[in-house]
Amino acid sequence: MNSCIIPARGGSEGIKNKNLYPLLGKPLIQWTIEQALRSKVDNVFVSTDDDDIKNISLELGAEIIQRPDKISDSVSSSESALKHAIKEITILKEKKPSLITFLQATSPLRLPDDINNAIDQFYQNSSDSLFSSSVLEDLTLWHKDDGDWASINFDYKNRGRRQELKKNYVENGSIYLFKPEILETFNNRLGGEIDSYIMESWQYHEIDIVSDVQVVEFFMEKNIL
Repeated sequence: MNSCIIPARGGSEGIKNKNLYPLLGKPLIQWTIEQALRSKVDNVFVSTDDDDIKNISLELGAEIIQRPDKISDSVSSSESALKHAIKEITILKEKKPSLITFLQATSPLRLPDDINNAIDQFYQNSSDSLFSSSVLEDLTLWHKDDGDWASINFDYKNRGRRQELKKNYVENGSIYLFKPEILETFNNRLGGEIDSYIMESWQYHEIDIVSDVQVVEFFMEKNIL
């Protein structure tokens, strides 16, 4: 059984009620629920502590996991919500899922076949966990350590040609797949044989602050709708 879990707590810091924020006329979470329901997952669960999110999710056809307050604040990890949801799904369905499809509502730039293609790749490669990513061309990262700047993924003293640089992949937060035992063993969504499903470069955009909404809407209208 492949169960999809969409964590969606009510509180948020960057955008108030972020999961309900309008994106092209729909609450943000609606895009991810609809994408999940059109995919090959067996069931779709929204883990939430918020009544408005609960009601919208039920209307759309998702099932609800009532997320406890103790794992619904701003410092609560997605892993804690996932662990709780898997336990509840096992009780509700009287069967433990063999695969979890974890989707984040804040990363809705998924093409119609992305979820299914990621699942197919997961099984074809005998993976234990998988994350979606995008290639970022010409990505030159720096960090500052004790006041000194240092290049991370390239040598600024010997830049070379762009074509010779290694590809840089950014975890875009759109799709995660994992066997439940991976989460149990590593307390992490990723572990064991890790794979990545590569998505288009524009699909790395996600919504954290209000200005991100316009960017995501642009790419959704241009490349998805």
